[in-house]
Amino acid sequence: MTSLSEFSRAVERCAAGRGEYCRMHQSLQGATFHVEHIILRSRGGKSEIENLAWACLGCNFHKSNRVEVTAPDDQEPVPPFHPRRHEWDEHFCSEGYQVIGITRIGRATVETLVLNHERRIKIRQDVLTSSSLYCTL
Repeated sequence: MTSLSEFSRAVERCAAGRGEYCRMHQSLQGATFHVEHIILRSRGGKSEIENLAWACLGCNFHKSNRVEVTAPDDQEPVPPFHPRRHEWDEHFCSEGYQVIGITRIGRATVETLVLNHERRIKIRQDVLTSSSLYCTL
């Protein structure tokens, strides 16, 4: 049986030090990222690698125990971005230093997780972003 700490190390390595929702690097946040349950155990999620993500405190706090978020286009519920099931580049892009949702899931996740908070934009301005993490519109 694999322990949660073994899963944690694997998830951290896979994420390469970046939050799997916001793609911000841990070294720029001033706080340690941690492994979070994508679908919380209280909502039926399991402690398995397929349900664990490396997350900053901001994304984890804003996501909370949500299994649905509201799409800003039509106010209908959609699942939030799922780092194990979805490809980041299929749901998000960047325009300048802002993360842009390019799908309903992306737009709902940007809004729910406050991915364009003033502090996050400032951090993005202060570092060079990798073209493998962001595309431009």
